[in-house]
Amino acid sequence: QVYLAESGGELVQAGGSLRLSCAASGLTLSGFVMGWFRQAPGKEREFVAAISWSGRATDYVDSVKGRFTISTDNAKNTVYLQMNSLKPEDTAVYYCAVNSVGALTRMPTVYKYWGQGTQVAVSS
Repeated sequence: QVYLAESGGELVQAGGSLRLSCAASGLTLSGFVMGWFRQAPGKEREFVAAISWSGRATDYVDSVKGRFTISTDNAKNTVYLQMNSLKPEDTAVYYCAVNSVGALTRMPTVYKYWGQGTQVAVSS
């Protein structure tokens, strides 16, 4: 059984930083594409970032470019999302997901496995 466990979300002031982690079990992430999505109250789930397991290819939504960095740790079977210069509009539940297609994509329907989410709250 595949299990993705996100952690690292908390309340932070605007301008602050957080690092989210997503540890996988039941699946070796090598060879897969990993993504981070977020969902704010009353809004649809939104793509944030994706990375190939090699790390050679990444994709970011425009609103986080230059502030967020997605990365992987093969030894720990974990994907990270470093979030800097946080803004109140970054407040959301953040989810990591495994892409079953093998290509970078922003479409949530392509991601087969999902974590339970971790709450990020940014105060102004």
